Amino acid sequence: MTQLAARPLDSADLRARFDARLAEFLRQQGPGWPDGAPRGLPSTLNRFVLAGGKRLRPMFCYWGWRSAGGADTEAIITAASALELFHAFALIHDDIMDGSERRRGEPSVHQFFADRHARSSWRGDAARYGRNTALLCGDLCAAWADQMFHDCGLAREQVHRGYAVFAGMRTEVIAGQYLDLVSGVGDGSAASALTVIRMKAARYTVTRPLQIGAALAGAGEDLLTAYASFGDPLGDAFQLRDDVLGVFGDPAVTGKSVLDDLREGKRTVMMAFARDRATRAQAARIKELFGCPGLDEDGAAELRRIIVDTGARDGTERLIETRLSAALTALAEAPVPEEVAAHLARLADGAVNRQS
Repeated sequence: MTQLAARPLDSADLRARFDARLAEFLRQQGPGWPDGAPRGLPSTLNRFVLAGGKRLRPMFCYWGWRSAGGADTEAIITAASALELFHAFALIHDDIMDGSERRRGEPSVHQFFADRHARSSWRGDAARYGRNTALLCGDLCAAWADQMFHDCGLAREQVHRGYAVFAGMRTEVIAGQYLDLVSGVGDGSAASALTVIRMKAARYTVTRPLQIGAALAGAGEDLLTAYASFGDPLGDAFQLRDDVLGVFGDPAVTGKSVLDDLREGKRTVMMAFARDRATRAQAARIKELFGCPGLDEDGAAELRRIIVDTGARDGTERLIETRLSAALTALAEAPVPEEVAAHLARLADGAVNRQS
């Protein structure tokens, strides 16, 4: 590995810069909002985007850029921040499809608008209004992500290189979301769940942001390939951790209910392990409780006991460790500067060994 001369930066520094750039971009959209149109969408998105989040995707994009020789500029901060707007689009739509009522400790966007409808005693169905309005919010985030990326301030040829990866990532995420829907009526196997993880979440969390940053800086295929070897298993581990926290996490820390995934019947690797290893009696209870919209705390507690007793939780933890180890091994062999490797190793650890 080679050395990279640059001023010291840590995740807190970068997050503050991403947040400031996002806030400024969202503020700049105000004058462009059509006269006469209610401002509920942009004001809600402003709160949602800035209310929380790990900013992992912008961070991976930034370090992908730096690893390929890119300088620390506001242009890359802007380009990387655009990925957070795309992430907001994905979260809003995912919450609608999953029926999730909470996100980041607050009502999800569709639930926020449904609650507003109900409080205001407006005509029509509150839930339908909430879903439809949230769909528009997600669409707006996707449009603004494109705008922010293209107007980041980098040269046109740089933006063109990065956008080729960006566009592929968008298609991949939507295909993964569709595959998730299909898998919900399929065999529910661990292999199927891992494929969904890879397409829907893993690559757009780590691999593609790294490759977007590297492509913006003109990286060759060797670095893009190295980032796939690092990012794919790390993204898997990140999403597997999310699935564990979705059932066993502390809602006060995660900001999400631990009932949603169980009520939805989310086809995770952990649940596939539980079904595969369950006794006949346990399998019958899984079939009865898992995916039940009216699942209560007692039923969820029973499902958690089955997951633990079958060894499914431990099996998932071992898989997380294996994927993280594979990612770090690939990083050690990647042609990236030592400073970048150190930052990426810290990001990897924080992405996997977390409580929220």
